[in-house]
Amino acid sequence: MHVQGQPAFILHHRDYSETSLILDVLTPAHGRLGLLAKGARRPSSPWRGILKPFQPLLIDWMGRGELPILTGAETEGAGYPLSGAILYCGFYLNELLWRLLHKHDPHEQLFAAYRQALDGLRDRPATAETVLRLFEKTLLRETGYGLVLDHDVETHESVDPLALYLYRPDRGPTRLAMAGRHRPGDGIRLHGSSLLALHREVLDDPRSLREAKALLRAMLARQLDGRPLHTRELFRQVVAPFVSSREPQVAP
Repeated sequence: MHVQGQPAFILHHRDYSETSLILDVLTPAHGRLGLLAKGARRPSSPWRGILKPFQPLLIDWMGRGELPILTGAETEGAGYPLSGAILYCGFYLNELLWRLLHKHDPHEQLFAAYRQALDGLRDRPATAETVLRLFEKTLLRETGYGLVLDHDVETHESVDPLALYLYRPDRGPTRLAMAGRHRPGDGIRLHGSSLLALHREVLDDPRSLREAKALLRAMLARQLDGRPLHTRELFRQVVAPFVSSREPQVAP
């Protein structure tokens, strides 16, 4: 099989032998896949300097199985010059995709959402928290774990913005007045207004943003089987203590 001119982003790469790279890439039509970039680390390689995260690419490859061979790569426009805390937000997106997507499973809408998230991190860093939350919501939906946000799963009534709800990850939200028999650890408690804000993708107040983060983090943890994300731990231990007060206060 020979694939040509496929849009792609590199999610992760590692050295292979003395001169090559193993790439983990995201494409719209072929999903996530691994590629062997032979000779990519040589000083004379035409790919030197472009096989990196956050750089839109057009790539060619040949072969089948787990590790086809990269045969061509060129940039598709300028890359995303993320820096500081925002750079780690980008790495966080990459790790989510790398950890949660099955190989060779196309996700064209998710590819578009990833590019949109990078646009948001670059152009509106002050809203990075919202960018991350909306991407997490899209990722869950596109991988078959979409959230119920607009109605009570027991009564099927529309969510009341003034009410308090218990969101059970295996079912959805139930108005808290009707969920008194559940223990505190049975779900995530949040306001109806926060559910609706996430549903409408308008997280413009601190409480909705905070409660959406708690809900999405719990849902993602289920899909990760409780395994920690390396970028989140790295951000907490290394980046957060040194983030300038002038930088956006974000956390993956």
